[in-house]
Amino acid sequence: MSRGAYLLDLRQPVPYREAWDLQRSLAAGVSQGAIPDTVVLLEHTPVITLGRRTEPGEVHVPPGTEVDIVETDRGGKSTYHGPGQLVCYPILDLRRHGEDVKKYCRDLEEAVIRTLARAELDGTRIEGLTGIWLQSPPRKIASIGVHISRWITTHGYALNVDLDPTPFTEWITACGLEDTAFTTIAGELGRPVPVDELRAPAAAALEEVFDLALEELPAHEGHGLWDQPRHGSLATR
Repeated sequence: MSRGAYLLDLRQPVPYREAWDLQRSLAAGVSQGAIPDTVVLLEHTPVITLGRRTEPGEVHVPPGTEVDIVETDRGGKSTYHGPGQLVCYPILDLRRHGEDVKKYCRDLEEAVIRTLARAELDGTRIEGLTGIWLQSPPRKIASIGVHISRWITTHGYALNVDLDPTPFTEWITACGLEDTAFTTIAGELGRPVPVDELRAPAAAALEEVFDLALEELPAHEGHGLWDQPRHGSLATR
């Protein structure tokens, strides 16, 4: 049977540092068993995040550009987040999901691939490269970077839905990859695509891959999760 979990679906763009504080608070609750596994879906205000493997020279933002730059504890190198991109942060206790970091990363990739399939796009992995791609020619449509501490996951994936991909090539050497093509769902389908169109498919894909039964929480309740002790997890169904 599926394991009960929370879905916190934030509909307004969230500054990165605020979302990072939210992740850490939720991770503490999941680790202590106060709340079940929790998935956060959101968009960010414009930000460049630097993973643990970011190298000097990757960031070359034009002077006067209004964008935050934040060093993070996730894996990977530099990437860009902004409105028009669906960001997913699964806060999961891997003690419930096999205690296998490689499997978790593959499962997260699979969730992105299934989300893209619902938009009639064929996402794929490319050996030796991170993220999810479309072929051919290779063009990156989603970035993945995770952090796992004591089997609790934070960070996750960012799926390019409908945004200008220029920051990935002009502001940074995204993911440390030179001369990489980046694309979006809207660009591939040739029409505007609201991020809201991908929220339900993304949640459904996570339910399938991680065997979860998500219960959506109102945003105001989600922000107060760590202030309200909760005993036990949701009933499985």
